[in-house]
Amino acid sequence: MKRLILSLFCLGAALTASAQAVRPVSTAQAAPGVAQRYVDLVTSSDLFIDGQVGVLAVTVGGDTLVNHRSLNRLLPASNMKLISTGMALHYLGADFRFETTLAYDGVVENGVLKGDLYIVGGGDPTLGAKDSIATPIDDLFARWKELLEQAGIRRIEGRIVGDGRYFDGPIEEPSWGYEDLGTYYATGGNGLCFYENVIDIKATPGAAVGDPVTCEVLYPNTPWMSWDFPCKTGPAGTGDELYLYTTDLWPVAQMRGTFAIDRKPKVEECSNKFGAMTCAYYFYKYLTSNGVFVSGGPADIGPDGRVREDLAAPFGEPSGTVAPAASALKEVGKTYSPELLKIIKKTNWDSDNFFAETLMRTLCVRERGTAHYDTLRVHALALLERLGMDTSSGIHISDGSGLSRENYISPDAMVRYLRVMLRYRCFDDFVHSLAQPGHNGPYFSRLRGESEALKDRIYMKSGSMGGVRCYSGYVLPTSGEKKDIIIFSVMTNNVTAPTSKVLQVMDKIIALVASGN
Repeated sequence: MKRLILSLFCLGAALTASAQAVRPVSTAQAAPGVAQRYVDLVTSSDLFIDGQVGVLAVTVGGDTLVNHRSLNRLLPASNMKLISTGMALHYLGADFRFETTLAYDGVVENGVLKGDLYIVGGGDPTLGAKDSIATPIDDLFARWKELLEQAGIRRIEGRIVGDGRYFDGPIEEPSWGYEDLGTYYATGGNGLCFYENVIDIKATPGAAVGDPVTCEVLYPNTPWMSWDFPCKTGPAGTGDELYLYTTDLWPVAQMRGTFAIDRKPKVEECSNKFGAMTCAYYFYKYLTSNGVFVSGGPADIGPDGRVREDLAAPFGEPSGTVAPAASALKEVGKTYSPELLKIIKKTNWDSDNFFAETLMRTLCVRERGTAHYDTLRVHALALLERLGMDTSSGIHISDGSGLSRENYISPDAMVRYLRVMLRYRCFDDFVHSLAQPGHNGPYFSRLRGESEALKDRIYMKSGSMGGVRCYSGYVLPTSGEKKDIIIFSVMTNNVTAPTSKVLQVMDKIIALVASGN
């Protein structure tokens, strides 16, 4: 029923709305009310004395329910995913699928490929992923093998090359924190990934404080890597302070830090900087164990455009031969990702940084021919302008996930963006890609004590990192009138109070706002 009501919003006046840019909301428009009085009171309390709070909630019809410092630019954290997922839905379409292409150089004679087989990535973030939306890796490899058979290839006298050139430039946004770069939530990648470019490492504390932590690399196997585990067992109560330090410049990784003696063994999800090589390696293993002879081994393509088998070749020296352009390869066939809508929902529900970066970089490369972050920052704003949003104030974009601390968005700018999205056919899919408080999703424990009827009308996205908590989204009206939809953004930065207390206040603000329609 809710989707039907929302469809009526979109397919009626929303689709014919003017494309003029939405301008900043004036603070003079704020009307006093219960929500406004509560925000005024709580933001002047000791709880937020050392931080910044920005709040804006408006109706589509033009009423301002709350306005508190809404023009201040704040760190949005994962609220940035509202922008990357919404724009991806609009510009790519809910049915869009990422392509992965098998191709080769050389010739095929009597069932033998005399040349290299290339796995040409097209940005699909689901390759080998453990999420249920992804094609199981054995099923995917079986399909790739079937494509080879259909092309008459039964033997390969060459290598299996992972080709990730679809995304150029650094695999991570340059402003991401150094300590984050070895974690699963800050793994980067080029156009060909595997298992979301994550590597699982099991950590077990030693018998005594100061003993080495036992670390076991579980999956995927990366035999080209050199591993070092100088991490130590920490005192009881000190928790998990393990961090993997690694880089795509060299196949080495070191796990540093401490793991408390009272902790149970845990699987640490860390960053794998060589996703294309990993994909090639596992497909090579699949072929050779399923009756297809491959004379060479796995390889990938380095930043210099050369095919490399040995990732640990002398640093700075050219390794391998220059890879042919992807357009010069002979295509064997393609496979496709799940439809974009499923990827978008996972991105928003799981707050998946890797998926979000893929979406924003794909939008950039399809129009600009590059996925370099220098271009992405400019192109993202251009796409917002094309949607009809004025980006002259209140917004600065560095990435698609919100991990960068160089992203800045004011609540006013976030609300203007969410308001613009109402104009487009994708809005129904967009709003239903967001999670709801109290439902079986990431916000199950949010807004406890509020009525199910109220929570059932709220669709939102969280954002969190050190000192940052944000919630932005929509409240669908009981009236069924588009003008009564509430758009809200509640952002806190640099607040040192306990997170539980901050979230209680934010829940109250959202509940009071939601009661306004």
